[in-house]
Amino acid sequence: MEFAVSKSDLVRELGLTQGVVERKTTIPILSNILLETDGDKIWLTATDLELGIRCACPARVKKEGAGTIPARRLLDYVRLLPDADVQVKVAENQWATFVCGRSRTRIAGMSRESFPELPQMPEVLAEIPLGVLSQMIASTIFAISAEESRFTLNGALLILNDTGLVMVSTDGHRLSLVEKKIDLSGLGASYRALLPKKAMSEIQKLANDDASKTIQFSGNDNHLFFRIDKRLLLSRKLTGNFPDYERVLPKEHPYTLVLQKDELKSAIERVAQFADERSKTIRLKILKGELKVHSSISETGESEESIPIEHDGAEAEIGFNAQYLLDFLRAVDGTEIEFHFKDSGSAGEMRPRGSSPDTVYRYVVMPMRI
Repeated sequence: MEFAVSKSDLVRELGLTQGVVERKTTIPILSNILLETDGDKIWLTATDLELGIRCACPARVKKEGAGTIPARRLLDYVRLLPDADVQVKVAENQWATFVCGRSRTRIAGMSRESFPELPQMPEVLAEIPLGVLSQMIASTIFAISAEESRFTLNGALLILNDTGLVMVSTDGHRLSLVEKKIDLSGLGASYRALLPKKAMSEIQKLANDDASKTIQFSGNDNHLFFRIDKRLLLSRKLTGNFPDYERVLPKEHPYTLVLQKDELKSAIERVAQFADERSKTIRLKILKGELKVHSSISETGESEESIPIEHDGAEAEIGFNAQYLLDFLRAVDGTEIEFHFKDSGSAGEMRPRGSSPDTVYRYVVMPMRI
């Protein structure tokens, strides 16, 4: 195999594969990236058997072929080359030679024969705006459980139906739900699957390149497929049943506060410095005309902030994990949020205020004992 490729093009596509490549693996081939020639381009493929990515790079191919090269070493080296074309030649012994300007380097590769075959993408089910999907991921990814034993909560539930998209995540202590109305009229029957957190992160990386593009989405019994132009991301589905999230959503709240997002976020950030390191518990004291944010560590100190509010209903004191509240406040757009509550023993709910009519964003947080 022999070809010439632009250094900048190669670095860009190699960068997208790094989150998929397995660093610490007992299967050495998974640390490599597969390079294949195809007419006037080369295909780059990486997989960790759970996640796979395949992308193309324009090239001048002199000799067709394929080979695998250590992915991290390849990117680290090519990134340091001058901005010029890179001549690449892979010999029959799987050693790859790179020539760029006065630089000449050889890297030991491996035969492509032991590289896993990625499944083919089935018929496209729906076309989704990349920016919409990326924003929904940003609004839910932080509420995914980090406990590996709760594998059905290690991703988000993705639902496609004739009215649009729904994405839900929960770790058992909080729940984040986003509904977005978009035209999916060609979908046919509704579709639902559990999308792993790592795949969600990779979709966000693809969106950073150009969020105005459209994703072609599909799925089979075991995998989910996301294609953007000549880039294909595929992920193994999570198995198991996602909890019945609709039962968790509060049906009604007697009281609602309207708060300035940045004012509340700054107050919680300061007060949280004096919260217990493990529980991160802070107290929200809701009084007539005033919201007090309070925390204390008996041996270290205490902190309290006061925020003026319009409230003449019942007073309440509710304990929350400060990090859970900050995750939402850092992810949500807009300047104002609504805080819905009932009493100190019931879940609180936060929503953005004044969001577009085609979007519903609900964040439910369970209270803590105080």
